[in-house]
This record gives sequence, structure tokens and C-alpha cells, in this order.
Amino acid sequence: MLVCPRPMLETPVNASPPAAANEGLASTLSAVAFFFVMTAYYIIRPVRDQLSGAVGSQSLPLFYGSTFVVMLLLTPAFGALVAHYPRKRLLGWCYSFFIACLVAFVPAFLAQDRIGARALGVVFFVWVSVFNLFVVSLFWSFMADIFQSAQARRVFPLIALGGMAGALFGPTLTKLLVTIIGVAPLLVLSAGMLLVALGLLLTISTRHDCREPLRRDEVIGGSLWAGIKELWTRPFLRYMAILMVLGDGIGTLAYALIADYTKVHLPDRIARTAFYNDLDLVTNLLGAVLQLTLTRWLLIRRGAAWALVVPALVNLVLLASLAVTGAGDITLFGATIPLLAVTLAGSRGFAYGMTKPATDALYTRVPRETRYKGKNFVETAIWRFGDVVVTSGVTLLGAVGMAAGGMAAIGAGISALATWVAARAGRSPDLLPEQPSKPHGSQPARPAEA
Repeated sequence: MLVCPRPMLETPVNASPPAAANEGLASTLSAVAFFFVMTAYYIIRPVRDQLSGAVGSQSLPLFYGSTFVVMLLLTPAFGALVAHYPRKRLLGWCYSFFIACLVAFVPAFLAQDRIGARALGVVFFVWVSVFNLFVVSLFWSFMADIFQSAQARRVFPLIALGGMAGALFGPTLTKLLVTIIGVAPLLVLSAGMLLVALGLLLTISTRHDCREPLRRDEVIGGSLWAGIKELWTRPFLRYMAILMVLGDGIGTLAYALIADYTKVHLPDRIARTAFYNDLDLVTNLLGAVLQLTLTRWLLIRRGAAWALVVPALVNLVLLASLAVTGAGDITLFGATIPLLAVTLAGSRGFAYGMTKPATDALYTRVPRETRYKGKNFVETAIWRFGDVVVTSGVTLLGAVGMAAGGMAAIGAGISALATWVAARAGRSPDLLPEQPSKPHGSQPARPAEA
């Protein structure tokens, strides 16, 4: 097994990083680990979505509002963990906790009919969002910590592709098993996938750090409130927060409208789970195609800024089309599909397949504390704040009689603004200097570390 050698105490500025030769092995193991992380997540995702589909969009503000409050409360708790424990222990404790929680939820889903979709939905919706903070987002913070900037632009689309494979495999497995074993046993399967991912991540942290291996046992330190404070002091994080609210708001708008559609047309929870499962499959297939083709080319040849701008333009086109044609059904490949589903799949596909690798590559150019605390605050509390605003707005506009086409027109205007913010974010003045991208196998100069 190839292992990153220990770096010298003093390294010349132009010396190549000792871990550069380990890039291939580290990225391969990371892609496999992300495959299992996303498989675990996408097994439970349709389980969550069938609960929101059971109650419709009028309950989404409650779901998202509860999540936002919990995220605010957990931000300092997460900051304290990051400040006081090395990343290996942080990974182990966080992932083990959620594995235990998945198993603990099984009895609740066996009694879903007695508990009620609304009550169980609030609890599980909040929990899945917390899962996103401590599992999915922590994974990418870890990736930004072990790869350098030029390496990230090469390998992050490939690592994301491993996750996209899991995001395809998870719904496929769910679709095959949900009608056979039901909803509750899927949680045990998800826990098993997450356990495998944890083992791989601990191995990577111990043996395959491609930035500075000696830091694996170092505590990041800093303030437990740093994630909130840096939002006001670091321009890059402000851009990321605004882009999160604007960009994710488009997907949330379509998600809220889809919830109303499923409530009317799919009253059975098995049928709802299968519908959301198929939607995830199409979304993730689009994301995988993008990561194999356009995304990596844009990141290497044009930089992360372009990979942020293109998805915003796609959202603009999708919502403008929805505003003009209305929210009816269309026929694709002989199947009748709600146009709302096409909009949601397109928006999410570009978000996962292009926006996510671009933003995570940019986070390699900020200090370590920002990679963990600031990044996670933006991707959890700010994310859910945007969801609360959007779903509350959908409820209000629906109450005054605005149809889906009118809401889509508002969304198109938001997408235009998001395009401008995305262009600014990729060139934020507080980002560390970019390394020149070199072909795989070459040894780029070591950048200054904040």
C-alpha cells in the first residue's frame, strides 16, 4: 500500500508536496467512501420525502422552520467539537452517533400509522437535515482539508462521481426492496452503508492526507462561534451564503410544488416513496453525466467561477419555461411526467453535478477553521433559513391565488440574481492564491497555508 511520507520540518517554497504522489490512491479511496455515504443518505432520503408528500406543502414551513432552529442550536455544538477534537475522532464520533440513530428510528417507522405522518415527519425531517450536517457536509470539509487547491479541481469531480454512483445505487436498491421489506428495514441497511464509509474515512485520515499528514492529530481550535462570526467578516462566505439561499431556493420552490402534486395524485406511501425514488434516480443520473463530461472540463480549463455560473443560467431557463408554459404534464420517451418534476430534476442535477464540486474546490482556498465551521454553518443553518423563507413564501402566494407559473416567474428573477452572485463568489478577494493547474502526476508548488 502506498503511504504519504512524513514531510520535512522545513520545506522550500518551490518544493513539491511530499504527498502529491499519493493523490491517486487518496482520491480513489475517497470516491469509494463517498459512494457509501451517499448510498446511506439516498436510502433514507425517499423515506423522508414520502412523509412530506403525505402532508403537502402547507406543512413544509413547519418542517423547515424546526430544522432551522435546530441548526442554529447545533452550530455552536459542532463548533465546539471541531475546536476541541482532532478530525479523526470527530469523524468517528459523529458517524457512529448517526449509525446508532438510524437503528433507533426503526420502531418509529414500524408505528408510522399510529404516530402520524406529520408528527413523525417533523422529527425525521429535522434529523435527516442534522445528518446532512454531521455526515455529508463533514465529508466535504474533510476532503477540503486533505487535498490542495489544484488537486481538488482535478479529483473533486471524480470523488463527487463516486458519490453520484451511490446516489444512483441507493434509490435503485430502495426501489427494489421497499415493496418487499417495507420502509423501516431500509434504515438498518443505511446504517450498514454508513459504517463501511466510516472505516474508509478513518483509513484516509490516518494514511493518505495529501496536504499535511502531520495535521491529522492536530486540533483545529478556534472559537465555537467561528462559523457564525466568519459569515460577517469573510466576503467569500457571504457570497456562499447568498448563493445558497438563492440557488437552493429554486429547488425548494419546485420541491414544495411537487409535494402538493404527490399529495393529490399519490395518496399511498409506497407509491410516494417510489415516485421520489425515481425522481432521485433521474436527478443523480444527470449529475453523473455532468461530472463525467462538462464539470471537470470547466473546473480544470475555466475555473470554479464558471462552474458556479452555468447552473444558475440553467435554473433561469428552466423556470422561465415553467412560467411560460405552466405546470402541466409533458411526454418524454412515451411517459407522462409533471413539468415540475423536470424542473426539480434539472435544478438538482446541476446543483449536485456541477455547483457542489465547484464550491468544495473553492473551500480548499480558505483557512482550516473556515473549511469546517464556516462551511458547515452556510450549508446547514443558512441553507435551512432559505428553505423557511421559500416555503413560507409559497404558502403565502398560494393563499392569495398565485399559480405555479407565477411562482416560477419570480424564481426566474431570483436565478438571474444568483448568476451575478455566482460570478462574484468565484473571484472573492479573500480566497488564498490559486495554484496553477498541472496534469495529473505532476508536482505543483506548495501553497501558503493560512
